[in-house]
Amino acid sequence: MASGVIEPLEQYDSVIREDREENDPDLQFDSEIREEPEVPQNGLAGAAIPQMDEAQIDDFLGTNQDYNEEEEERKYFRRKRLAVIKNVFVASIGGMLTYGVYMGLLQMQLILHYDETYREVKYSNMGLQDIDNKMLMGINVTPIVGLLYTPVLIRFLGTKWMMFLAVGIYALFVSTNYWERYYTLVPSAVAIGMAIVPLWASMGNYITRMAQKYYEYVNYKEEHVQEQKKPPKGASYQYIIIFQTIFFFFFHLSFVCAEMPMVFFLNNYLYPSNHTLYNVKRCGTNGVGIIENLNKTVLQHLPRSMDLITVESVLMAAAFISMLLILILCGAAYRPTEEIDLRSIGWGNIFQLPFKHMRDYRLRHLVPMFIYSGFETLFACTGFALTYGVCSIGMENLGYIIIAFGLSASLFSCLSLTMLRVPRYAPLLAGVALQFVLIIALFAWAPPPNSGSQSKWIYVIAILWGIGTALNKTGISTLLGMFYENKERQDFVFTVYHWWQAMAIFVVYLWSSIMMKAKLSIMLVTLIASVISYIWMEWKLAHGVRYRIPKIPKPRHKVRGYRYLEDENSDESGSDSKDEDEEEEELRSGNDSETDESLCSDDSERKRKKKKKRRRKKKQENERNDDDDELLGDL
Repeated sequence: MASGVIEPLEQYDSVIREDREENDPDLQFDSEIREEPEVPQNGLAGAAIPQMDEAQIDDFLGTNQDYNEEEEERKYFRRKRLAVIKNVFVASIGGMLTYGVYMGLLQMQLILHYDETYREVKYSNMGLQDIDNKMLMGINVTPIVGLLYTPVLIRFLGTKWMMFLAVGIYALFVSTNYWERYYTLVPSAVAIGMAIVPLWASMGNYITRMAQKYYEYVNYKEEHVQEQKKPPKGASYQYIIIFQTIFFFFFHLSFVCAEMPMVFFLNNYLYPSNHTLYNVKRCGTNGVGIIENLNKTVLQHLPRSMDLITVESVLMAAAFISMLLILILCGAAYRPTEEIDLRSIGWGNIFQLPFKHMRDYRLRHLVPMFIYSGFETLFACTGFALTYGVCSIGMENLGYIIIAFGLSASLFSCLSLTMLRVPRYAPLLAGVALQFVLIIALFAWAPPPNSGSQSKWIYVIAILWGIGTALNKTGISTLLGMFYENKERQDFVFTVYHWWQAMAIFVVYLWSSIMMKAKLSIMLVTLIASVISYIWMEWKLAHGVRYRIPKIPKPRHKVRGYRYLEDENSDESGSDSKDEDEEEEELRSGNDSETDESLCSDDSERKRKKKKKRRRKKKQENERNDDDDELLGDL
């Protein structure tokens, strides 16, 4: 029946269509075109033309049924986490190569220039010793002013590019040793001194930022991460501990790398200890200066110039590899918009903020620990290694003493992972306590000169000192990352830390000629002061004593672009409303042990200003009313 109804309808449609075509010639022309068989482009008439029905079109244009958005998001953030781990390892290896090359070249250079025969034959009356003294002065004195320019450089260049520039300066120092002259060595040494604080401050900042970014990529589903707000307090502590441990594991290997030229090259040219220590009478705690009465000739025969060039070329290649690693493989510490916001607070504020952060009692109480950290590392490489080690078992064993210290410090840096389970002060105080015992032992120990019987004790103390150094260095950097989680403060805090270390290194440079007992006394007093100061700080925190940290000014953008069309909708990763959020959070937790005192003062100042404005308005209104009354009275 259905087919009987459809056939008359089709006939009726065809009749109407023919009637329209007779009245309208355009429709007739179109029908003729439609009736012509379409010839395919390949010239084959009658070929079948594929047609797609609506279901196929929907499948083609619709969403992919196999696409899993959640799985793709998980894979994306997994790649991000792997990139962060790559950044940490690359930055750590770059720092290891840079410092190892610098220390190894400097050590080899000073030993060669100390030899009287080398100076006379190679450079005649050029005055190498005077050049070395000025070079050491440039390296140790220049960092004193590092606090003035380091934050400005880091904010201007960015953390990654500051690291790259500083490593390039270290490579420049290596290149100047191809042509040893006053006008090459001394300027490069001054440049090294200027780069010391920026390099290690940017390194500490970089590793801490990577830990925070790793936390964000692990918890990418959290609301505060998606909205780029401040994370909960202590959220990234475990990643800061792990990443700082990885960094110092590689950094302490730089002491091992530094001794490679000594072990594989320079030891082949050194006299045995019977010659170099012939006139030495006092060692250890009885010593004065570095090594009193050390023989002026320490080289049996002079190394060939081509051999020296080969060694320096290997060191130069290692420095160049370090530059490439940081340039190519290290990712940025901040997003581009964050970099803009960090610079936009004003260069005057950037210059002042490191000094203002010293108002925080946590940082003030850690200053003695910063100073002692600089003392103990340099003492291990110079005071102990030379006055106790070389003076007792000969210069040919210097490299092995430093290697024992470096390997111990590197391996036992992993002990800092115990901060994941024990209180944060435990590893730091354990390392300081160990070195306190060793300093007391060194006070009472004076090994006989040129006596191989004391070699085992030399290596035991070097290993134990390395354990203390590992716990000390890793603990301090981890502590700073925990105390200052705000990404806008970390470069200031690490600048202060490494500047105080540089000041300690300057003091070690000055005391090089005094008695060993005086050096040990200074270290012991500094160690005791640092322990007392640190325990006092922890007591204050435990009893809820509020600390003051300066308020970071809001970014002041001079450029009006697509990002700043609306003040309330700026891509500043929450920096506009961040201070207000912090204030609200801190003021809510009134009894929190780590509440910022400056936030309360800012809030009270804001209220006082509002009250003053109200009073001023009322006063103006009253004056206006009085004037009106007087005018009416006159009328």
